[in-house]
Amino acid sequence: MKVLVSDNLGQIGIDMFEQAEGISVDVKTGLPPEELKAIIGGYDALVIRSATKVTDDLLAAADRLKVVGRAGIGLDNVDIPAATQRGVVVMNTPTGNVITTAEHAIAMMMSLTRNIPMGTLTMKDGKWEKKKLQGREVYNKVLGVIGFGKIGSIVADRARGLKMNVIVYDPFVTPEQIQKAGFKPMTLPKLLAKADYITIHVPKLKDTAGLIDEAAFEQMKDGVMLVNCSRGGIVNEDALYEALKSGKVAGAALDVFATEPPGDHPCFQFDRVICTPHLGASTKEAQTNVAVAVAEQIIDYLQTGTVKNAVNAPSVAGDVLKKVGPYITVGDKMGMLQAQLACGPIKEIQIEYTGDFHDMDLAPVTIAILKGLLTPMVAEMVNFVNAPIMAKDRGIKVLETTSTTSEDYVNLITVKAITAAATSTISGTIIGRNDPRIVEIDDFRLELVPEGHILLIYNDDKPGAIGNIGTILGSHDINIGRMQMGQDLAGERNIVFCQTDTPVPVDVVEELRAAPMVRVVAPLEL
Repeated sequence: MKVLVSDNLGQIGIDMFEQAEGISVDVKTGLPPEELKAIIGGYDALVIRSATKVTDDLLAAADRLKVVGRAGIGLDNVDIPAATQRGVVVMNTPTGNVITTAEHAIAMMMSLTRNIPMGTLTMKDGKWEKKKLQGREVYNKVLGVIGFGKIGSIVADRARGLKMNVIVYDPFVTPEQIQKAGFKPMTLPKLLAKADYITIHVPKLKDTAGLIDEAAFEQMKDGVMLVNCSRGGIVNEDALYEALKSGKVAGAALDVFATEPPGDHPCFQFDRVICTPHLGASTKEAQTNVAVAVAEQIIDYLQTGTVKNAVNAPSVAGDVLKKVGPYITVGDKMGMLQAQLACGPIKEIQIEYTGDFHDMDLAPVTIAILKGLLTPMVAEMVNFVNAPIMAKDRGIKVLETTSTTSEDYVNLITVKAITAAATSTISGTIIGRNDPRIVEIDDFRLELVPEGHILLIYNDDKPGAIGNIGTILGSHDINIGRMQMGQDLAGERNIVFCQTDTPVPVDVVEELRAAPMVRVVAPLEL
């Protein structure tokens, strides 16, 4: 079997491939997309980092490809749905560079605070600008940590060692879990208002893109320091420029940018901005860790079929996967839907399996539900291996029950998500042999195909309501690919799912919310 390494990989990983029985490896980095496409058909495995773009077009040419392995965490350069459709397992190495990235954030904060880069530059230019480069202490300052996953929690712990007062915002982690770790949970507006330093550690998702925008900067203290070692695009760079220009932000330390390389970035004109070329994961130790991990995972998969750290396949044997595969798919979608419908941090998940599951091992389905639930929260960090651990780390209690009795369906999976504010219930099943369906949401019965861009709309069950929704979308050239409706038990409201060919812009969502007889509009991604 043949492995292609298309991005730079630590030599230790290449050595492992060369020494593995029955496996040969080619290292061809920096190939243009067309050249990569021309040769990919001859390989069983592809090892990448962030440079290679694994598109649907590339996958279509990859006749033999069985697995894509990312030496690192981020998978925004991989078309995961296309890989899944073609039966290609996608793996990452989620823990190999966690400490390295957290340490880089602390290093950036300290360098910014003490003007170390500018001090070095002016000294080398023959200057002695001691007064101009006066810094500040971090002791007893308030550090606001946005995102309390693996990296954010390590940053918080390291900052505690510096005797900083650490406050935390993460809408997907319960306040109890943050308090248990010894930190103070905050809403985002309160964190922005109190923090002397703000460090960002969230994945780039639909809800986090542009999270730190003009409105966020307005809520911050005058003279705040900002550190971003997470993902480019989470900080609105135009808004950051204006905040630096006005003095609202005293300094910024940036490791990531919306476009990389960023070129002649307007923020670079400020001496108070320090920057690195996406070095968060770039240490010798981290590169060794991820090279070893990705090589081990791919060798195991090619030689024995063992799946580790896959984001689109559970770690189960092939015969088990064949039986439960459709239920894994619907479970993943149900979890993802629950995460987007839940009001606040989820405290408990109750999973009920009813009907005839033919003595199936349902553990992979439960894991799929948890993975789907966590995916909108933590994106590239979650997979079928670590989902149960990550749920536990976030204080999510998981309860499972089974019953052989199902009134309306041969098999039915029901997932209840309990938060401090409410409980939401979703039921799903398989139609035919392989087609997943969501058949109930709270008191609404329906038949939803869980995929794509979806608008969830609650409206009054009155003439003209549905037509008005279609008219508004049509006026903005947004095509409805599929529409499903359900009715509550009292017959007073409808639940409408509009699956559109393209995402619905924010201004159109607001127009729908203002329409007569419309109560709720929520954009979803499945």
